[in-house]
Amino acid sequence: MIKVAILKGSSDEYKGFSILGHAGYDKYGRDIICASVSVLTVNTINAIESFTDDGFKVEQNEELGSLKFKFQGTVSEESKLLIDTMVLGLRSIEESYGSKYIKVLFKEV
Repeated sequence: MIKVAILKGSSDEYKGFSILGHAGYDKYGRDIICASVSVLTVNTINAIESFTDDGFKVEQNEELGSLKFKFQGTVSEESKLLIDTMVLGLRSIEESYGSKYIKVLFKEV
């Protein structure tokens, strides 16, 4: 199962997100859930880098299926919108395929 934690501060502002695990929907290279999550998250990171001046740090481990993204400093309205869009896509995958494969949760940090 893929566990997605959307990290928010006490004022409900985004702090980042983390992803851990593999969906197990199909074998490696054929798992459409893993591929979808990868596309959504990597595209979001690329968009934040390309279209905003927001600072962030990324760590990943492909074997573990681990990705950690954390904002450094203030978060622009553009980044908020991009994260909102990513969350919409991830929750749609969870609704379509079930929490057996992906679980999206919000965590206060």
